[in-house]
Amino acid sequence: MNQFFEKKKVLVAGGAGFMGTNLILKLLEKGVKVRATIHKKPPQIKNSETEFVKADLTKPSDCKKAVEGVDYVFMCAANTSGAAVIEKTPLAHVTPNVIMNSLMLEAAHKAGVKKFLFISSNTVYPLTNYAVKEDDVNYALYEKYFPVGWMKLFSEKMCEMYSTKIKNSMTTIVVRPGNVYGPYDDFDWESSHVIPALIRKAVERHSPLEVWGTGYDIKDFIYVEDLVEGLILAMEKINQFDQINIGGGVPITIRQVLKAILKADNFRSPKIVFNSSKPTMIPIRLININKARRILGFTPKTSLKMGIKKTVDWYKSLRNV
Repeated sequence: MNQFFEKKKVLVAGGAGFMGTNLILKLLEKGVKVRATIHKKPPQIKNSETEFVKADLTKPSDCKKAVEGVDYVFMCAANTSGAAVIEKTPLAHVTPNVIMNSLMLEAAHKAGVKKFLFISSNTVYPLTNYAVKEDDVNYALYEKYFPVGWMKLFSEKMCEMYSTKIKNSMTTIVVRPGNVYGPYDDFDWESSHVIPALIRKAVERHSPLEVWGTGYDIKDFIYVEDLVEGLILAMEKINQFDQINIGGGVPITIRQVLKAILKADNFRSPKIVFNSSKPTMIPIRLININKARRILGFTPKTSLKMGIKKTVDWYKSLRNV
């Protein structure tokens, strides 16, 4: 048992989601007593050690029930999706997320929660050709990220209020992750992000295999196990309000991702079509993780090749391919 979590109860809000599921697994490995909220979807993992609580986090009474008797909260619950949904319905993520984040912060504070970790987003940064540091937020958001970026920024400011602007304060931590991928991700066509979408196309042997955009977009990808290690380190080591990037720290193009997927699935000589008419997001996003290295001792351990192979193998086992 990690000494920090000894005799403590941890809430993972969003326990059926991608990040929440992986975080629960890692906390259980460390012997942590975990409660997790689920909403419409059932848990992706079955175990008797986790206390799953059905809750609609847009309702104050459900938030109160979720945080009761809890020491630490990881706020993984969020309404998320890929480029297609953001393109068609840019406001889809604003209202439900602002309500959830507001009510969960309020409930956690009233319940005497010691630390509240909020998962923000790299959409809060402007378009740059360099790796963004935590203090590079200048509120000049990339146009397609305007709604989601401001929703995250407002939620970050709420965290700051609870931590620094009231007498009976609650420590809050803001984590801005890179683009996360790995097992238990969303592989649904309508809502998936780029890596699960490409993995599914490769495993299903699409011909042609369509890639949205030119393939030259540059992202910061981080394997989910590395991210959750970073989240746990942030919860342990940060004791006052702070914002911190947790990413892979390496620029990776979509073409490099595709190459790794094809190799991992032994998909030889596919017919690939790059479709620039399809929705894409920011053309370049680089993330500076020096602060996480310095403050948390965080270093991502999983290469793109290894992470993609693990994700492809997990997805194929799920589909019995």
